[in-house]
Amino acid sequence: MWYAIIGQDFPESLEKRMASRPAHVARLAALQAQGRLMLAGPFPAIDAEDPGTAGFTGSLIIAEFPSLAEAKVWADAEPYLAGGVYEKVSVKPFKKTFPT
Repeated sequence: MWYAIIGQDFPESLEKRMASRPAHVARLAALQAQGRLMLAGPFPAIDAEDPGTAGFTGSLIIAEFPSLAEAKVWADAEPYLAGGVYEKVSVKPFKKTFPT
């Protein structure tokens, strides 16, 4: 099943985000290589493709896991969480409806 993993950034965490990004991207690349990643990306803090020093307010990952428990275990090992970027992470089941 698909799961939405929503990370909420601490304020002023851009520097920590950039430091943890290689490990974060490596985990996403592994999911993608396994065919288990639907999408992933950050929420810019301002209405711009590149928010510059304004940074980001969080991220969304939609990925496939065997269970909610396994999705939570994966999310708990997130480098952005360990690196002090994410203040909070929530994991919710996700049902893809569109596009078909």
